[in-house]
Amino acid sequence: MSLEIKVPAPGESVSEVTIANWLKKEGEWVEMDEPIAEMESDKATFEVNAEKSGIIEKLNGAVGDTIAVGSVVAVINTDAQKPAGTAIKENSANAKTENPKAEQAVPKIVEVAAATNYSDLHISPVAAKLIAEYGLDAGKIKGSGSNGKINKVDVLEAIVASGVSKNLNTTVALNGEREKREKMSNLRKTVSKRLVAAKNETAMLTTFNEVNMKPIMDLRTKYKKSFEEKFGVGLGFMSFFTRAVCIALKDWPAVNASIDGDEIIYHHYCDISIAVSAPKGLVVPVVRNAETLSLAEIEAEVKRLATKARDGKLSLEEMTGGTFTITNGGVFGSMMSTPIINPPQSGILGMHNIVERPVAENGNVVIRPMMYVALSYDHRIIDGRESVSFLVRVKQLLENPEMLFDGKNPIEKVLGIS
Repeated sequence: MSLEIKVPAPGESVSEVTIANWLKKEGEWVEMDEPIAEMESDKATFEVNAEKSGIIEKLNGAVGDTIAVGSVVAVINTDAQKPAGTAIKENSANAKTENPKAEQAVPKIVEVAAATNYSDLHISPVAAKLIAEYGLDAGKIKGSGSNGKINKVDVLEAIVASGVSKNLNTTVALNGEREKREKMSNLRKTVSKRLVAAKNETAMLTTFNEVNMKPIMDLRTKYKKSFEEKFGVGLGFMSFFTRAVCIALKDWPAVNASIDGDEIIYHHYCDISIAVSAPKGLVVPVVRNAETLSLAEIEAEVKRLATKARDGKLSLEEMTGGTFTITNGGVFGSMMSTPIINPPQSGILGMHNIVERPVAENGNVVIRPMMYVALSYDHRIIDGRESVSFLVRVKQLLENPEMLFDGKNPIEKVLGIS
C-alpha cells in the first residue's frame, strides 16, 4: 500500500511552506512518527513525520521549493519489509536526499578548515560559511544548538567577542562565482513586509536616554553565583529590563496599547516580546504575563524560548500576541539604534552595548558603565510626554534595582511619601 504524506497546516493563515531540509532519502526505511523533512513557514520551522513505517518511494520537491499546505510531500510503501541491518534512526542532520531535483538545489559549502573534523551534524551550513569568511577556529566556538550544534548566532557572538574582520582571502565563492542569487525564505519575506508596513503605517518616532548600569552590574556580581545555584538559571540583564518595562507600562498604559481600526485597545497585562536572532532570521517569542513573574522565572522563560528559537522549534503561539517588544542589539556591539515597531504593538525598547564613559556625579567626573536605550513608539497613540516619561521611568528603575519589586523607593515607602 502506498501512503501519501501531506504537508500539515502550521497555522490558520498559512497557505504555503518552504522545504528547508530533507531528513530522509528515497529508498530508505522510515519508522512511524520519524521525521521525513523540515518545513519552514513565515513564522516557524516544523517537521513532517511519517504516519506509518515503510520504504520511502518518492520525495516531492527540492530544498528551497515553496509548496502548498496539504500537498503530497512524500509517498511511503507501507507493505515493504524492513531491510536487515537497518539502523534504528539515521541522524537527520547527516541525511541527504537522492532526489535529483533536490540534489541540484543544495549548494556545496567549502570545508571550514582542513584540520576541522566537524560535520554538518555539528555546524550549520550558514555557520560554516561565516567561520570560513572570518577565519575562525570552529573548535573554539561553543554550540548552543541541539547536540552542541554550532549555528549562525554562535558564530556571530564569536565574531563580536574576538573583534575579527572578514578575511577577504578566504571568502567562500560558490561554484567559482563571486555572487550568489538566492530565493528569499518565507520568514525573510514576512519580516520584510512587516518592517515596511511598520514604517509606512505608523507615525514612528524614537526617543533616547542613557542608563548607568553600575548598580545592576554590582548586584549581579554579588548574587550571580547564589542566584544560579538556587534557581538553575543565570542572572542576566534581560530579566531586569523586562521587570522595569512591566512596571513602567503600568504607569504609562498607552505604551502598552494598540490600534484596532478606529479604537485603541489598552492591555492590562504585559506579554513581552523578546527579539532573538535565530539562524533563519529575527524572531520575537513572547514571555506571557511577564508582570506576574519573578526575575528567576523571567530568566528561565527567556532561556527556554531562545533555545527553541535557535533550534528552529518555536510554535506560532509562542511568537504571537505580544504587547511590547524588547530588543538587544548590544550583544552584537551596537552603540545606538532606532528599533522598528513590531505591529500591532505601539512601542519597542532597544538595548545597546555597555561602554565605560566619563559622567558627572555630584560635581565630580567619574567612570561608569553606561548604556544608551531607545524607545521607538507610534505617535498616533503615544504622545511625547508619555514616551519620554516611560523611558525615564525605565531608567530610574534600572539605576535603582531595589525598586524593581513594586516600583517604590524603599526609603520613601518607609517615610510614607511614595
